[in-house]
Amino acid sequence: MVRGKKARLLAALIVAGGAAQGAFAQDNGELQALVAAQQRQIEEQGRLIAAQQARLDALESRLGDAPPPAAAPVVAGPTAPAPPVQTAQAPQPPSPPPPAAPPLEQVGEAPKDIDKPPEVAVLGNEGAVITNPGQLTIEAQLEYARADRNRAIFTGTGILEVLLAGVFNINESHQDILTTALGLRYGVSNRFEVGVRVPFVHRSDKSILTPIDDPGNESAVTDRSVTGTGIGDIEVQARYQLTNARDGWPFLIGNLSLVIPTGSDPFAIERTALGNPRKAATGSGFWAISPSVTAIVPTDPAVLFGSIGYTHNFSRSVDTLIPPIIISKVKPGRSLAFSAGIGVSLNPRTSLNLGYAHTWAFGTRTISRLIEPTPDWPGDRSQSARDLQLGRLLLGVSYQLNRRTTINWAVEVGATDDASDVRTSVRIPFTAFSGQ
Repeated sequence: MVRGKKARLLAALIVAGGAAQGAFAQDNGELQALVAAQQRQIEEQGRLIAAQQARLDALESRLGDAPPPAAAPVVAGPTAPAPPVQTAQAPQPPSPPPPAAPPLEQVGEAPKDIDKPPEVAVLGNEGAVITNPGQLTIEAQLEYARADRNRAIFTGTGILEVLLAGVFNINESHQDILTTALGLRYGVSNRFEVGVRVPFVHRSDKSILTPIDDPGNESAVTDRSVTGTGIGDIEVQARYQLTNARDGWPFLIGNLSLVIPTGSDPFAIERTALGNPRKAATGSGFWAISPSVTAIVPTDPAVLFGSIGYTHNFSRSVDTLIPPIIISKVKPGRSLAFSAGIGVSLNPRTSLNLGYAHTWAFGTRTISRLIEPTPDWPGDRSQSARDLQLGRLLLGVSYQLNRRTTINWAVEVGATDDASDVRTSVRIPFTAFSGQ
């Protein structure tokens, strides 16, 4: 009887042990499946983090103007089998932090290696950025200039230093010139560009001559007003960037412009019997060539600029009758010009430029003769006009609308008697297309 009870108890224990072993085996399989799923999630998150880090490195490298670092290779393939489950697992060491990204360049900080100079509004085309190779830039221009001059002309004899005996005339003149122009610039290479400027001019000249000895006589007052409208002198330009702003050196840009006398000739326009013009000329009537050099020095956050140039006008025969003389030949004076100033960046889109420009124009030489020769003037006589000193204070503002369009506004105020009282211009360059 006792032996039978022992046998039943042993059988029950065997059955209970088998059930426990089956339950343990089932729990072990579920744990292995859970660990494998978590391992796959960890590996997927690692791939996503690596991809995000590669994109971040590429963006930071692009902002820092450096080549993007090579992304770490990601091993693709089936998931490795999960390790066997242990009752106690050692803690995993923390993963090393990703390498530090290169620091972002601060706003307003000058790049270490600059290949393109900043644009200077007050220098016109000479201060523009060299056009990229294969790129065409179209520039619309609008300019207005005003000049008022009052001069006293004396004919007579000086008796004392403060007393003159003779006839005084007061000559008052006003000149307004409105110019619209279309400019084209094309980049031949990374450093060389060519361009052309075609102006359309409307000019109004008014002069009043009043003799002082008879100011009440209205018939003695001469009032002449003439206007002229038409194409002006076409200008062909070439610019080459000589140096880059590295190691403390400035940008040096060589400029060469050629003026073609396509406007109306002041010596060929129709005149009255007294030699007064019937309309205002829109051109100079002479060929001219102007080499110059522009220097631009970026210094955070300002830009220093300057230029020096020379203009040579070619003489020619005119044979123009202006009673009582006949002008045979005219040799326009040469001129030297320089300018200097500073530009300050107010924000990434707007800059302000201040400067001064001066032109020394040497006197024009004319060869003329009287219609009716006299013993004092029997034949041709050479005369030279006085030199002109043209000083201007400069103010310019540049605003970048977008990557293709910029608005440049410049104002010149005459600082000498020979200079125009005021000149203002608006230039809007637009990048039409790029061959790159």
